[in-house]
Amino acid sequence: MAQNEVNTPQAAEAEAPKKKSKVFPIVLGALVIVGGGFGLTKYIHGQHHEETDDAQIEANISPVIPRIGGYVTEVRVKDNQRVHAGDTLILIDNRSELIQVEQAQAALTAAQNNLNVAQANTASSRATISTYEANVSTVDAQIEAAQITLRRANQDYERYANLIKDHSITQQQFEQAEAAKQSAERQLEVLRGQKAAAMRQANAATSQSNATTQQVGVVNATIQQRQADLDNAKLNLSYTAILAPNDGYISKVNVQVGQLLSPGQSLFSVVGTSAPWVVANFKETQLEKLRVGQKVVVHIDAYPGHDFQAKVSSLSPATGSRFALLPPDNASGNFVKTVQRLPVKIEFTMDDQFLKDLKPGMNVDVDVHLD
Repeated sequence: MAQNEVNTPQAAEAEAPKKKSKVFPIVLGALVIVGGGFGLTKYIHGQHHEETDDAQIEANISPVIPRIGGYVTEVRVKDNQRVHAGDTLILIDNRSELIQVEQAQAALTAAQNNLNVAQANTASSRATISTYEANVSTVDAQIEAAQITLRRANQDYERYANLIKDHSITQQQFEQAEAAKQSAERQLEVLRGQKAAAMRQANAATSQSNATTQQVGVVNATIQQRQADLDNAKLNLSYTAILAPNDGYISKVNVQVGQLLSPGQSLFSVVGTSAPWVVANFKETQLEKLRVGQKVVVHIDAYPGHDFQAKVSSLSPATGSRFALLPPDNASGNFVKTVQRLPVKIEFTMDDQFLKDLKPGMNVDVDVHLD
């Protein structure tokens, strides 16, 4: 009984109702209000903005690539060095190229000398043609004179032939007239033969002149070929000095003196100093209201709290996965639907003191104003 009497007051006290705290409802209500306000704010913001942190700074990066092979004789740049377009970066051993230039120059000189010879032969052939043509004209004149002589001799012969019948002249006179006629006939035949020979010589000289004229054309073509060979040799010689393609900064230089370079081998890069831009990869579900020209606020991790003003410049014609080395093939039977991202180019619209310090690859957050 005593035990029961001791436990009875404790049990009664345990069963007594506890007082409810008034702080909890107040805190809960405040959290609900704050959370609702935050959610409403984000909802309203989301209706007028599209954001992504999948974005980086981009700039022109030009690879430095040799066009000819050879051994490096001099490296004139260091890592991170500022260069200007046309500055010499690397020199390649150019002795073989110099020899090729000399050989091409000698071949060009020989071809030019051949042209002089061909032109001289052409002039000589034309002079020979003139001489033969003059000979033909001379023979023509002699033939005309011989024809006149022959005509007179024929007339004398016919007249003496009639007179000899009447014994008006002596036999000796008749024979002289006959001999003169025969002599004139033979002289005309000889002159006609000489004319034929002169014409053959003139024709041969004309053919030779045509050949030499064509030879001049051939030599001119050869000169053009030798000039092209010389230009090509000089071009290869110029390639032994590797120049900066544009203004910018040199990346890490992985070239040493004595190293053998191959044509097309990537050596290092020149990061251009032209205005950088941003490439932001938006999800395909964010593209419904995205348009070229919309205002963009860019936040760069390297400059927290600073707003960079920009605009949407262009949208990629395909998603980033399409340009991958191994693009996905959904027809392979292993299809898993994933949200694709589309690269969007964003350009800065205002000069900013920090733009010159931006480096390609920096992470940024972009906020596109859809209105």
